[in-house]
Amino acid sequence: MKERKKDNILIFLIIGLLLGIFVKLFVLDILTINGQSMLPSIQDKNTVFVNKLAYGIAVPFSSKFFVQWSTPKKNDIVIFLHDNKIVVKRCVLLPNEQLEFLLDSGYNLILGGNKIPLTKEQYINLSKYEQVPDGFVFVLGDNYNSSIDSRDYGFVSTKNITGKIIGIN
Repeated sequence: MKERKKDNILIFLIIGLLLGIFVKLFVLDILTINGQSMLPSIQDKNTVFVNKLAYGIAVPFSSKFFVQWSTPKKNDIVIFLHDNKIVVKRCVLLPNEQLEFLLDSGYNLILGGNKIPLTKEQYINLSKYEQVPDGFVFVLGDNYNSSIDSRDYGFVSTKNITGKIIGIN
């Protein structure tokens, strides 16, 4: 009788562990933010909750989808892999949206009436494009001055975006 109870407990533990792994890989993830690029929206060391089903079912540990049913919307805070690191940024321009530059006092990208500062190198790289390429988005950190984002590494493929931030703690 005791043997059977031990076996049942072990089976429940294994099922619970497998269910937990499944949820973390495909449904919901909890991450701790490192850095200040998303200030004031997300503070350094904040915990965020990620809906990994927001855009589709991602292949774990990669930037691909088994199935993709949606793409990011403007102002979504998304996660994606860049240089094998999980990155959190805000989606500010969608596919085929125009890039508008202002050169009156340095190099600036105009977004919703706001001037986003660019370095000369960032301007040169981005000014080759009139609009965001199809299948890509332009992402920025909310704290422009300390964010490495699409101004530096270019547009992000919607296929690489594996989740959406749904809560901040």
